[in-house]
Amino acid sequence: MRRSSPEPVHGVATLVAPTDVTEEDAVAELIDGTVDAFGSLDVLVNNAGLARGADVETLSTEEYRTMMNVNVDGCFFATRAALPHLRASAGNLIFVGSFAGQYPRPFNPVYAATKWWVRGFAHSVAGAVGEAGVGVTVVNPSEVRTEFGDDESFAERFDQGEVTEPDEIADAIAFAARQDRSTVSELDLFRRDKFSDF
Repeated sequence: MRRSSPEPVHGVATLVAPTDVTEEDAVAELIDGTVDAFGSLDVLVNNAGLARGADVETLSTEEYRTMMNVNVDGCFFATRAALPHLRASAGNLIFVGSFAGQYPRPFNPVYAATKWWVRGFAHSVAGAVGEAGVGVTVVNPSEVRTEFGDDESFAERFDQGEVTEPDEIADAIAFAARQDRSTVSELDLFRRDKFSDF
């Protein structure tokens, strides 16, 4: 349920607006509602994403389309709706990418492809809106101890401190969002022994 006006939580005004990012009208309403409630839009964080299935041969068409709709279409819809407002505020556009969007991922190539798309889209958008003063950042985590995951979430699979913690990703996003003259192109966050997997 959408709240009609910002309410203070922890001393900060918030607006809760659950939105299906695959529905372009709902995303446009989310952005417009946010601007109506706060007067402007300073930061958009494209963080909606999911991973389904595994290899190409066993991934169902439904799983494929769902992943593309959320990870690709949702990112596009939100960015498109937000850009006029971010141009007006010289704000920051932040994309949550993935380690999978930088390195081959043989066990889940479609998910990886969506994250390669996110990076390519973000950097191309950066080229288009930089003159307008909009900063664009891609934050690339590997495993983060959250509810993300297919059968078993990363929170269940990893012990605290074993992989990246959610607050580390939040800190990276906040760092990118605080930039008001420069932009942070990419921030990669992953456990220190990640490259020993290769």
